[in-house]
Parts: sequence; C-alpha cells; structure tokens
Amino acid sequence: MTKLDRIKAAESRLLLSTYERNPILFVGGEGVHIVDENGTRYLDLLSGIGVNALGYSSPVIEQAIARQSRALIHTSNLFYHEGQAELALHLTERTGLDRCFFSNTGTEAWEGALKLARAYAGLRRSEGANIGTKFLALEHSFHGRTFGSMSTTHKAKYREPFAPVVPGVEFVRFNDVADLRARFSNEVCAILVEAIQGEGGIRPLSQEFFAEARALASSTGALLIADEIQAGMGRTGKWCAYQHYGIQPDVTTLAKPLAGGIPLGAVLCTEEVARSIHAGMHGTTFGGGPLACAVAIAVIDHIEQEHLLEHATEVGDYFQQRLRELARRHDAIVDVRGKGLMLAAELDSAELAKLTVAEMLKRRILINCTSETVLRFLPPYILEREHVDEAIDALDAIFTEHAAAHSALAATGGHQRGE
Repeated sequence: MTKLDRIKAAESRLLLSTYERNPILFVGGEGVHIVDENGTRYLDLLSGIGVNALGYSSPVIEQAIARQSRALIHTSNLFYHEGQAELALHLTERTGLDRCFFSNTGTEAWEGALKLARAYAGLRRSEGANIGTKFLALEHSFHGRTFGSMSTTHKAKYREPFAPVVPGVEFVRFNDVADLRARFSNEVCAILVEAIQGEGGIRPLSQEFFAEARALASSTGALLIADEIQAGMGRTGKWCAYQHYGIQPDVTTLAKPLAGGIPLGAVLCTEEVARSIHAGMHGTTFGGGPLACAVAIAVIDHIEQEHLLEHATEVGDYFQQRLRELARRHDAIVDVRGKGLMLAAELDSAELAKLTVAEMLKRRILINCTSETVLRFLPPYILEREHVDEAIDALDAIFTEHAAAHSALAATGGHQRGE
C-alpha cells in the first residue's frame, strides 16, 4: 500500500465526507509549481483557491514565519501585540476605509460584516432613522459556509440541506438594475455585492448596477458591503476589485491571499459604521494573532516592493488575450471574462468543463470548474507569460481532441465503430 493509499484509507475512516479529493498527495512546491510525493511538478493556476498569492516556498513568507514564531505565535485579544495596528494601517490605507476587525477566515469576516450591518441599523433606528433589517444579496453570490454567510449565498445546494436558514435575505437578479430598484426599500439594512463574483463564475458587476447599489444604499442610510475575499488583495491588479469602479463601500471583507496561506480574514468599515460596535459585542480567539499579522504585513510589503499589482495586470491582460484567441478557434468557449489574475472561460457544457479540468490535471496543470460550466483561473501573482502559454497550449490540445472525437462520433451516427 502506498503512502497515498494509507492516507486515503485513514481519511475515509476518520474525516467527514465533505470533499471529493483528487488522488494526488502534494508534499511541497516552488514558485508557481506544486510538487507531489513522486517529485512531479504541477503548474498551479488555482493557488489553493486564490490563497497562495506569492506561490510556494516564498522566502518572504518563510522568513516572516520564522521571525515571528521565535518571538510570539499567539496571545489573546485581551492584550496588545505589535502586529494588529500595523496591519490595520496597511489595510485601511489601501482600501480607503477607516477601521478593521481581524478574523480567522473569509466566512467569519463575512459574518462580522453582517453583524455590523444589523448593529448599525439598530443604532440608526435608536437615533430616529427608518431602517429595517433585510439584506439584499445577488443571484450567483457566494459568501461562505457558516450560517449567516450561507444564508446570503444564492445557490440552493449550499442552503437547502441546512434549512431553515437565517431569515431576512432576498436575492436580486444579477446586474438587473430594475430588479434592484424594485426590491430596495427602507426595510433594507445592507446591499451585499461581490465586485467580481468568484464561485458564481467570475462575473463582474456592471458599472451601472454597482453605482445604483451605492446610490440606493446612501439614500436611506443602508450599507453597501463588498465581499473582496476572493477578488481582493491585488488579484485583479488593484488592492480591491471595487476600486476599478471608483465606488467606495461602507464595509468590505478580505481573506484568502491576505496572509499568503496562513489563515486570516478582515472586516473593514468606515468610521461612521464603527460607531455601532463596542467592547463585548464581537470577538474571536485566534483572529489577528501575531503570526498571521506578521506574515500579512510581509505579503503586502512584498506585493508593493515587487510591483505585483502591475504584474498581475500585465500578465492577466496577456492571459485574457490568449484565452480570447483560443475562443476564436474553439466554439466550445462561449465567454471569456475577469480582471487581472481572476479569469474565467465559460464552456458550452458542464460535461466538457469537467473533462477539461481532468485533462489539464493529466497534463500537470491545476485549474478548477465553478458554476458547472466555468473554467476558473486564480494563479499566483508571480505567474509569467511562459506559464500562460503552457496553459493555453494544453487547453488548445484538449479542445482540438474533443472536437475531433465529437466529429467522429457524429459521423458514425452517434455510435462507435463495431457497435
């Protein structure tokens, strides 16, 4: 029995069956490549679902972990440590917001944002404002797996097994301004958006829809909350995807690449919204610990020092250009979209999308499929054009082979020869 077989057998006995894992045991990595137990290198265009912004074995991250682990790994939030205020300054300066709360994960950050919205609405009602408790979320949205986050996530498969979910959430048709206007009222305490939807299929908000969401929220004192857990921290070429629109939310959430692989999330808000929270209303044991903060500061500094925002824009534009060229050659690609290094190619069938992910894996390239038909690319920010070309060549070969097989099948009336 191989080491992988032993691990698979142990997991089947000991873990909840929540993941359909690929039968590969990864043990290390370097740069944009991750390495399995046999020493085989895979080009990683998923980066741990958008987490490993600096790739694998980054000296910046390794050195930050080593320094901080020798000093202090954890102390409770009942006391001070050196990292939180410095990291909060890094984040407020880059997001345009004023105050920060640190969490462990993205879904916990989103829970904090929802609590902020309800708390702020309650404060404003005590001051005489007419604001309710309802949330407006979007179709195709994904905000996490905990109860509040799941309740604001659109796809039924995430919510129905755990019903009844948290009440007071209504879903607006994606980029439908008329539907947004029709559903908005003084009952709404917050409009919830992703500037570019991640799990929903790399779908960018339209400028008109985002602007209308901002205007409607401002008209009553409701909050505009932007989920930047997947799109934020430089992935799209700006620190936050909403900055491409010139629209400022009242609250935003960050996680995934924030600490380069060390779990860390953050909620950021305006000074006005921060009035609604006082000591004892919210908290966390591990969020914003010394180790995670030290690594996050190092990651942010490195992104700026190495001009990785500009690099993500340049290589992302090249990647998108190559995907569009591919789409012109293959009718199976029905759309290419995204920004920076958050890209998607939508295919004409779920079957082909699943096949493509599997065939890319055989070619030692990691991508995944989201929203059934969408190939998603979330590579490390250090990706180079040569890696893009490698991926495009592989995709080209897969679609060419698929088209040839499909044509051969059609020529035999849908039956293989000899049947």
